[in-house]
Amino acid sequence: MALQLTEANFESEVISSDVPVLVDFWAEWCGPCKMIGPIVDQLAEEVGESAKVAKVNVDEARDLAVKYNVRSIPLLLFFKNGEVKDQIVGASVTKDQLKAKLEELN
Repeated sequence: MALQLTEANFESEVISSDVPVLVDFWAEWCGPCKMIGPIVDQLAEEVGESAKVAKVNVDEARDLAVKYNVRSIPLLLFFKNGEVKDQIVGASVTKDQLKAKLEELN
């Protein structure tokens, strides 16, 4: 399962992380988010300690959604050293593509 992020743990889990982090911004009412959700969870199990895979529910963490200019979801942000290095908007992406992007950041 992907790590559940909130405003309280975002700093420690993402910004201060010493490994790359994929953050999935999603919402319960979003159809495409529900399609990509299981893929994100599978990826979380596959990457092990080499990276983190996490989710932010935009309805519960509005400040984070605003901070990262989340205008459409799902929005997948790739972080390294506390900075956004890449992003994917929408659900038309495979697990292998996500994994490859994370590995590029290592």
